[in-house]
Amino acid sequence: MRVSRKCLHFSLILLTCLVSATAQTKPVDLQLRLRTPFSFVAYGDTRFTDPTDTQAANAEVRRTLVNAIAEANPAFISIGGDIAYSGDQAADWKVWDSETEIWRQRGIPVLPVLGNHDLKNNQAAALKNYFERFPQLKESRYYSMRAANILMLVLDSSQDEVSGQQGEWLVAKMDNVPGDVDFVIVVLHHPPYSSSSDSKAYGGGHTSRTAEHKLAEFLEQRQQSMRSRIVVFSGHVHNYERHEHGGVSYFVTGGGGAHAYPIERAPGDPFQSKDVNYHYLLVEVAPKKLTVTMDRLELKDGKPSWTKADNVAIVAPDAAGAVHARSDRGSDVLP
Repeated sequence: MRVSRKCLHFSLILLTCLVSATAQTKPVDLQLRLRTPFSFVAYGDTRFTDPTDTQAANAEVRRTLVNAIAEANPAFISIGGDIAYSGDQAADWKVWDSETEIWRQRGIPVLPVLGNHDLKNNQAAALKNYFERFPQLKESRYYSMRAANILMLVLDSSQDEVSGQQGEWLVAKMDNVPGDVDFVIVVLHHPPYSSSSDSKAYGGGHTSRTAEHKLAEFLEQRQQSMRSRIVVFSGHVHNYERHEHGGVSYFVTGGGGAHAYPIERAPGDPFQSKDVNYHYLLVEVAPKKLTVTMDRLELKDGKPSWTKADNVAIVAPDAAGAVHARSDRGSDVLP
């Protein structure tokens, strides 16, 4: 759904930025003043770098996606990590600055996630470059964002998600989900589930890690006693995947410009495709309902060709009623 920027009347507000006695900045809680219905975009693995470096990414795809997202006019963009090719390289982030200028011109907020490439090589320099672009985070590597009926929890998957300070923060957030939240959206770089693997049978892929398996176990346990529906967006794998486990919906959206590759799909995966899927996800938010559409890009003789390769509606539990799941690819309703 395309909504006029003037009609949204939102502002990005920093609610908390407290400093502890140890000078450790506590994660910020951000808020976007939105009303349903609205839409946002989720995607990742863009690898902004010198466009002439054809080994790092497909710059033409990357720029085409950026411009298409601007035209979709989302309320915000959730970009799931590996934003830059080498996070410690200022030149890579200058490419980000120039290629995404259209988003800033149109006033579209960006909610970033740290990926392994964003922390590549000199981590101190990489974080400096990252936080200079996103000052609203106040150096928070993980944080929350509230907008209308959603609560977004953005995690740093370079750290353990369910132990340590981040784990304590996540548990506290899940213990205190406001009663008017229909959807808890968890965003991180490394996927809890993937049908790809480190064997790279088709030229690329990553096996999901033990840390994210533990995160999935935690989320699925929580889902059993929550009214809100949990939805997870991740990247790292340069393709699109959709998985359903324990009442939680998982999306892998790593088709933002890093060279995409086919992956071997498990027989039970809800989405089956042998294609290379450059794409972004348009997430439409309504009361009690979240609709995710995969907008797939293919460049043919330099001209963009778009298809809506997958679509799924996710219904908050207390609104499911007589809605039943349909297993046909491309149009699913999940109760």
